[in-house]
Amino acid sequence: MFITSCEDDNGDIEQQKAQVMVVHASPNAPNVDVRINNAVALSNVSYPNNSPYTPVDAGTANFKLSPAGTTTYVIDANVPLTANNYYSVFAIDSVNKIKPAVVGDNLTAPASGKAHVRFFHFSPNAPAVDIAVTDGPVLFNNRTFNDQSTTATLANFTPVDAGTYNLEVRIAGTKTVALPLPNITLTAGKIYTVFAKGFVGGTGAQALGAQIILNK
Repeated sequence: MFITSCEDDNGDIEQQKAQVMVVHASPNAPNVDVRINNAVALSNVSYPNNSPYTPVDAGTANFKLSPAGTTTYVIDANVPLTANNYYSVFAIDSVNKIKPAVVGDNLTAPASGKAHVRFFHFSPNAPAVDIAVTDGPVLFNNRTFNDQSTTATLANFTPVDAGTYNLEVRIAGTKTVALPLPNITLTAGKIYTVFAKGFVGGTGAQALGAQIILNK
């Protein structure tokens, strides 16, 4: 379990800009370079890391992803961006099927004593899963690979009580634990994205796991 932060340095959104975070979530892809509107924005990004939020001109932005040091583009996508909004652009799936997953990030501050969290299923060969508190409720139910791409509400953040949780990734609809996630601390006032990464049966960096991004 890893936690990375992606809040922009000054905490403000520039006029007529959107703020975009890029996440390398393709388990067997090499390090990558990212070009935004044909300018190199990020270099040598390794899996499963992410950039900070970066200001990008509002409108339609072109994102290109290539193996680091090359101009062999494996992703070439036009993404509509609205001024003063935040977005995450994930590179997902196995390298031979790599594609972008774009979501909006609502960074409205949580209520007092609450954190906000959401979950994405980005393990290409994993079955549908539930995310549950050990001996407690299911927080995210029957999530399938890249399901937020067809059901936009699955990209929304969910308010939860701040605290430290023992979580489990379970085979959907069962008590079978595919991945324990112990001692996950969700701090009051913070906003998190959790995503399933790697492959079922994978080893090393490609092993099934979870990544936590601190959005704000």
